[in-house]
Amino acid sequence: MAVDTYASSNPNEVHEDVLQKARDACYKARDAFYSCLEKESGKKPTEIATVGLLYPKECSNSRTQFVNNCRSSWVKHFDREYCRNKRVQRLLDDGDERKGPMSLPQPYTFKPSPST
Repeated sequence: MAVDTYASSNPNEVHEDVLQKARDACYKARDAFYSCLEKESGKKPTEIATVGLLYPKECSNSRTQFVNNCRSSWVKHFDREYCRNKRVQRLLDDGDERKGPMSLPQPYTFKPSPST
């Protein structure tokens, strides 16, 4: 990546504009990949990303851009975050089917035993 090359040639200089541009490029590539996932969600996922994330082949180009524009630790973080959010959303959506009156357990009362 060009930013890494530049940073390694000037290790003591901090260029905020370079950092901001790299971060913006990463976020843009991330958003493109995850929007592709949402758009192609009806297709069978065949490709494997980090943390067990599966995605359809149609999103391969955007995935490549995402991986090339972001640090690998960021890619793993964003993949984990995406999977966690999808899992929570799925649990919340499943909960809609069970809405209705809640039945609470009735308190158990002891009946007096017949005296003998």
